[in-house]
Amino acid sequence: MQNKINLERGFSTPEFEERLIKAQDVMQQYKLDGLLLTTPQNIRYFTGYDSQFWESPTRPWFVVVPASGKPIGIVPEIGESEFKKTWLEDIKTWPSPRPEDEGISILKSTINDLKKTYGQIGAEIGKEMAMRMPVRDLFKLKEIVKTNIVDGSDAIWEMRMIKTNAEVERIKHICSIASDAYYDLPSKLKIGDTEREAVNKLKIDIINRGADNVPFMPGISGKGGVSQIVCGPSDKVIENGDILFIDTGSTFDGYFCDFDRNFAFGSTTSEVEKVYEILWHATDAGINAAKPGASTFDIFNAMNKIISDGNTVGNNVGRLGHGLGLQLTEPPSHRPGDNTIIKENMVLTIEPGMEYANGKMIVHEENVIIRKDGAELITKRAPKEIPIIK
Repeated sequence: MQNKINLERGFSTPEFEERLIKAQDVMQQYKLDGLLLTTPQNIRYFTGYDSQFWESPTRPWFVVVPASGKPIGIVPEIGESEFKKTWLEDIKTWPSPRPEDEGISILKSTINDLKKTYGQIGAEIGKEMAMRMPVRDLFKLKEIVKTNIVDGSDAIWEMRMIKTNAEVERIKHICSIASDAYYDLPSKLKIGDTEREAVNKLKIDIINRGADNVPFMPGISGKGGVSQIVCGPSDKVIENGDILFIDTGSTFDGYFCDFDRNFAFGSTTSEVEKVYEILWHATDAGINAAKPGASTFDIFNAMNKIISDGNTVGNNVGRLGHGLGLQLTEPPSHRPGDNTIIKENMVLTIEPGMEYANGKMIVHEENVIIRKDGAELITKRAPKEIPIIK
């Protein structure tokens, strides 16, 4: 079954113009003359450019977003024809690979030509960021340009944390696809499946329903619970009494969903049922707390109170949810010390978890969009009682 939609892939020029206007307002607040971008998600956000060629580490790609005017692409010649299909007009190239000068001389002149108001340009060198270029080239660039290259991560995340309506549409769509596939999954599972077989059944269904990709799908099983939630699947056979945890970050037009489901096989225990129910109610509390004006710490506290009466986190993950968008995980984090104020059109995961029984754990996760009056649930809610596969 394939989800029927009228949603087209790709964005119009006015969408990118809207993003640029917001970005340039933020740059002024942070006293930046521009941004230097190197990573697939940030380049895609400002240009719409995407390529499977990102899997090759040989060539760096650059976009400079000035404080006034349109972004400038500085790309290897191999990517020029596709980059010209974006809304950018100024695209500069070099014959890469050329290790002695991988676009650095062009990048130098481009940055030096920017209007100097503050004498600094922001780059992806802070929280939850990484630059996709040789470190030695970054050091060299910092020496030869006439402006300071500073941490621009806070500014970039301020631009990206609040989603446009077009971004929200895509996230809602992929959440709907994955929700429907999760809903039908119990009818496809049985004792004796391997973890890999169970995960592949879900993965194939999500693709058949219209997703573009499934970059993230750990599947883990264990007697009475799982010991971790980030690795797998393996070829372990699922047995009576096992709990199967499957999480997915599937994408449509570059935008992620990120939520999990838990299944019991054959039989379960009263302890598992109790933990599952506590987490279901903690998820409700997190959804209800996620509203404009609240903080991420408020969301954390609402869930943590139910999990552990406010005394401990209740798991070893370090947070109880996060932002979501062009990346599987984005700022902010629902954790102590992160007091990000929740704003309309943020997209967040609500993700309480608990440890029990000497290292076993269960995690619940749903996705929400922040609206004016509170959180809109965009995943099909997990059942209140853990599904049992006979």
